[in-house]
Amino acid sequence: MGKRLAILEAAKQLFVQHGYEGTSMDAVAAEAGVSKLTVYSHFGDKDRLFREAIRARCQALIPDALFHANGGGIRAALLQIAQAHADAMVSAEAIGTWRAIVSDCREGNPRLGQLLWEEGPARGHALMEQFLEAAVAGGELDIPDVHRAAVQFLALLKGDMHLRRLFGCEGDCLETIEREVRANVVAAVEMFLRAYAPR
Repeated sequence: MGKRLAILEAAKQLFVQHGYEGTSMDAVAAEAGVSKLTVYSHFGDKDRLFREAIRARCQALIPDALFHANGGGIRAALLQIAQAHADAMVSAEAIGTWRAIVSDCREGNPRLGQLLWEEGPARGHALMEQFLEAAVAGGELDIPDVHRAAVQFLALLKGDMHLRRLFGCEGDCLETIEREVRANVVAAVEMFLRAYAPR
């Protein structure tokens, strides 16, 4: 594993576990097995390291390629996108990241929330818009306001499991959670298609 990748992996783990303020560049260097100078030479400062760690995590969970595969038709493509988003929203990594950032924002660091928003939800919305625009251009969907439809689609996927996990009160085994997430994904796609399939 290269030094840059080792630093990113360490940062992803430590930022989730300890939040931004609780993670030092010394700790990242130690976890990655490199010097602090090496961390700074690759990333410049802690804010940039945080952004890159969030970006890497978000792109691993929701890869760009997900929005360009439409060989099986619009329903199959929406189901694939929806499942990836829903899985990401309830993953232990995502929940840990949200908790850490909300805690840091409360301590007076709103810029961290902005960084998370830009690399996570805002990126997802932009990719979803591009996908929907292509589907409209191809006659697969009829959407008068693509921006709003993208926001609606991603909001439908959350159901209540995202908040239940965020608040630590889901109380279900992993199999039950996965079943609930899948059922909500299918229902969300069906609702979206009823609203925007060409008449």
